[in-house]
Amino acid sequence: MKLNLIVSLFTAIVLSFSVNAQKVTVAGAEFPTKMKISDKVVEYNGAGLRQKYFFNLYVAALYVPERTSNAQTIIDQNEESAMRLKILSNKVTRDKFVETVKDGFATSTEGKASESEIAEFMKLFNVEFKEGDDIILIYKPSSGIEVYMNGKHLGGAKGLAFKKALWGIWLGKKPADASVKKAMLGKV
Repeated sequence: MKLNLIVSLFTAIVLSFSVNAQKVTVAGAEFPTKMKISDKVVEYNGAGLRQKYFFNLYVAALYVPERTSNAQTIIDQNEESAMRLKILSNKVTRDKFVETVKDGFATSTEGKASESEIAEFMKLFNVEFKEGDDIILIYKPSSGIEVYMNGKHLGGAKGLAFKKALWGIWLGKKPADASVKKAMLGKV
């Protein structure tokens, strides 16, 4: 009886470690260590906390085919990849998010995104934002960027050049937040 109890406890402990090892927690936001995009598996590369005026706004995680700390490689590659943003504060409203991403496109040093492409892309976020929201930006070479919010598909934008401009907001030479870029590249 005692032996069965000990074996059961040991098994439960081992299983809890293996389940926990498949997730990474950053500033209270959990991310899986792998994501499946179409028939490809991408790996967690890193995640960074975006703060402003001492407020934790969101955590952005990066998923790539193969882990790397080279931002330019990630921006340029025409392979499945993803960014996942977990909203941590009610201070991140739809309007502020749209404004920030538009500003990011303006300063992104990568790729190309026309004003009309950016406007169409920003229309996808015509929903209210709240603490706990989960936004996933997925890049597929065959279809471009696909946007999901809380599991719901919102739409997308075509082309590698657009993906480069979008990824450049966080990973380019003039990132929105240098510490987030560094963390997403696993350089913490």
